[in-house]
Amino acid sequence: MPERTGQSLADRIEHLFQTVRRPDRTPHSNEEVARRCRELTGESFSTTYLWQLRTGRRDNPTKRHLEALASFFEVPVAYFFDDNDGLVHEEVALLSAMKDAGVRDVALRAVGLSADGLGTVRDLIDAIARREAERRRPTS
Repeated sequence: MPERTGQSLADRIEHLFQTVRRPDRTPHSNEEVARRCRELTGESFSTTYLWQLRTGRRDNPTKRHLEALASFFEVPVAYFFDDNDGLVHEEVALLSAMKDAGVRDVALRAVGLSADGLGTVRDLIDAIARREAERRRPTS
């Protein structure tokens, strides 16, 4: 599979693993994804094969394997081919975030707010994110 605008298949799969997570925000395992892909396709899809795709050691999966990965991560199959990487990555991140019930609740509450109200919400979220990042930073 040829690279598109600098993104290899391995890069795209890795991005899915890093972005699309379980409800508790932990990443999916190769074993979990491979097992579900086997269930979706009825074909061989080993943990090793997924690891090889994820690390670029293999880069020519079948259409059914890509369809299974797309189904598992709930992205269109075009994700693996789309030339507009930035937009596609943003869409994947947004879809992943919207699966989080808390994020979805905040988004739904923001519907109908004025531009000023949305700006205030953004400012609050930015301030909270900065504060939490500071708390996570190791003290030296």
